[in-house]
Amino acid sequence: MPSPETALSGEPESLLAVFGWYILASVLVIGFVTVSAMFLIWWERKVSAHMQSRLGPMRVGWHGWLQSIADALKLLQKENIIPARADRPVFWMAPVVVFIPAFLAYVCIPFGPRLIAEDLTIGLLYILAITSVAIVGIFMAGWASNNKYSSLGAMRTVAQMVSYEVPLLLSLLGVVILTQSLSMQTIVESQAGIWFIALQPLGFLIYITAATAEVNRTPFDIPEAESELVAGYHTEYSGMKFAFFFVAEYTNLFTIAAIATALFLGGWHGPLLPPVVWFLLKSYFIVFLLMWFRWTFPRVRIDQMIGLGWKVLIPLSFLNLILTSLVVLLLQGGSAGGVS
Repeated sequence: MPSPETALSGEPESLLAVFGWYILASVLVIGFVTVSAMFLIWWERKVSAHMQSRLGPMRVGWHGWLQSIADALKLLQKENIIPARADRPVFWMAPVVVFIPAFLAYVCIPFGPRLIAEDLTIGLLYILAITSVAIVGIFMAGWASNNKYSSLGAMRTVAQMVSYEVPLLLSLLGVVILTQSLSMQTIVESQAGIWFIALQPLGFLIYITAATAEVNRTPFDIPEAESELVAGYHTEYSGMKFAFFFVAEYTNLFTIAAIATALFLGGWHGPLLPPVVWFLLKSYFIVFLLMWFRWTFPRVRIDQMIGLGWKVLIPLSFLNLILTSLVVLLLQGGSAGGVS
């Protein structure tokens, strides 16, 4: 496969081959995102049902596994209603701005030794940067709806993401210090001997907590608090525009689980099973953990949520970063002394 640099040199065959590869990768990613989102929606219903001693969907397909497909078909046929006083262009654009970053993050997720769309040298930085763009779409949705509940939900989302993006980023820097790389492939390959969750247990706990808040999951679902804000920033959305928000939410849910798998749980490393199977099993285990959180913990207040981010998680993440840096410096110093 020719590289993009070769293609840019002007050779038609190389350009066509690289363009075809990117088209194929995009189609595969879109297919995986769609199927994974529908599966996670069904799985969340079943998990919540069993935790509450009920059955969940049972009638559409075996144990209701076709229910998500039926819901998708229903949303395709629903009327797209736009409030009379809404800012129509921004209202239309907001779901797309929320969904596209969730889709683009999969460019650098390593499902296996060679199962990655593009192994960027700054892959981790790219994922964190591109997923942060979704906050713009959420604020657009709340503002353009011209609805007080939607606006409150959007403003809460901005406050929440600003509060928790800092500890989330800092929690991952410990892994970056250990590997001296931002490449997702390199980080996973560095865990062939030992998973980083053993070396970074505090960083893992901080990441899981901050990531739960980043995707607006209970107990941090303040932006969508149904008892207070109806449905938050997407109150006024219906049909496929609402489906974009829904798919983006579950796509981001898998994304944060995939990042945790790649950085802390050894990625695709594991015995007997194919690498991609190990990666998916670990990722869906993290997703199940987050679903468990949702149906176990009560929702916190907005002041408690902001306070946890700034007063607890950020100091702990700095402590983890300092300790990791000191350990790496001491080990490097010992190695240098031994060589001399």
